[in-house]
Amino acid sequence: MSAKNKSNNKTLAENRKARHDYFIEESMEAGIQLVGTEVKSIRAGKSNLKDSYGEIINGEIFIRNMHISPYEKGNIFNRDPLRDRKLLLHKKEIARLLGYTAQQGYTIVPLSLYLKNGRVKVNLAVAKGKKNYDKRDSMLEKAAKRDIERQMKERFR
Repeated sequence: MSAKNKSNNKTLAENRKARHDYFIEESMEAGIQLVGTEVKSIRAGKSNLKDSYGEIINGEIFIRNMHISPYEKGNIFNRDPLRDRKLLLHKKEIARLLGYTAQQGYTIVPLSLYLKNGRVKVNLAVAKGKKNYDKRDSMLEKAAKRDIERQMKERFR
């Protein structure tokens, strides 16, 4: 494999629900501490970020409720699918996240899992929860934008 192909980011899992349920304030890249069979399972596309969130405990950040299915060909080396996984960030980045989460209504949410130079990375976001009326507003904006694009496309045919 050439160096060009290896440097491309390949998205392995995405948390689509996060963009619907939260306002994304800031995002950053973090490494994740995994076991070998978990990496193989993630590469096979057997991971789910739907209900996962980040939590800071004793100056370290962990991702909770991220489901990684056991590797089919793994045996005793498979781990618990919902175990807490440590994220790899610098102390300054963790302190900044701690400052955000100390405020009312902010949480840490993973947006996606991807490969970067052969390593699994997590795109983390500091997010604030949306109310139901905010969700409706964003859906209306999305529908209006889609209608405008459709009309522009028809107009230039």
